[in-house]
Amino acid sequence: MIKIGTRNSPLAMWQAKEVEQKLQNLGYETSLVPVLSSGDKNLNQPLYSLGITGVFTKDLDIALLNNEIDIAVHSLKDVPTLLPQNIEISAVLERDFPQDVLVRKSSSKNKNLAELKIATSSLRRRAFWLEQFPNTEFSDIRGNVQTRLKKLEEGDFDATLFSLAGIKRMEMKLDFEFLEFMISAPSQGVVAIASRINDVETREILQQINHKETQICVEIERNFLRTLEGGCTAPIGAIAKFDDNRIYFKGKLSSLDGAKTLNLVEEFNYNNSENFGEKFAKAILENGGQEMMKIIKSEIKN
Repeated sequence: MIKIGTRNSPLAMWQAKEVEQKLQNLGYETSLVPVLSSGDKNLNQPLYSLGITGVFTKDLDIALLNNEIDIAVHSLKDVPTLLPQNIEISAVLERDFPQDVLVRKSSSKNKNLAELKIATSSLRRRAFWLEQFPNTEFSDIRGNVQTRLKKLEEGDFDATLFSLAGIKRMEMKLDFEFLEFMISAPSQGVVAIASRINDVETREILQQINHKETQICVEIERNFLRTLEGGCTAPIGAIAKFDDNRIYFKGKLSSLDGAKTLNLVEEFNYNNSENFGEKFAKAILENGGQEMMKIIKSEIKN
């Protein structure tokens, strides 16, 4: 019996059931074990002010290390790039819908993008939006997709931003708009499965449901993120796409106010001997990114 740990939000449960179905299709017995996370308990503070890395993964990590569960299912973009000792990402499912999309309240349908008051607690989404529309007002918003939609209709703001994956997975009939300038968070749209490194049997089982091309792309994105951030939350976007052994990569670092941005676009043949994510991040750091990260760190502390 494989005990599958998951947060208990509707989206997290959907992700865990996807993993469960794949394991059951291979003949394995499973059971779902919902775990309430610190990130779900505190819906009033924006994530960057909680002072916790892995705010949505910490409780599942503890359950995993205490042998209360055998695997933990996550949205990979919520998983810190530095994992606790004896925990690894052992498999990822094929990525779907990595984009961010804009969802408006019904009374704001006719407003221009520059006029919208936006609800988001994401530093990345705020900064990338401000680059285009520097006079925008923001409100903090937290909670699962359903909670944020309710707050959108009731709140004093015009629109919010969602990961398209969440909308599609919940089969929600929403009007949304794609935003070309909004580069996704590293590993957005990817379901990841963590296990204990010393649990060799479970790790081997998980390899049977791992999607290799997605794994290659998110490793590049997460290495880019880890090299840039140095343990600090910052407005960073990264997306890699795999096509016939060619990788197409976009990376971005922005100041908190969106006034300064560093962009990188690369196309290359993949080989597993080179750490492309680290290489691209170092190029950004050497081109002004190091100074930008220092400023971001000091601004977040204050």
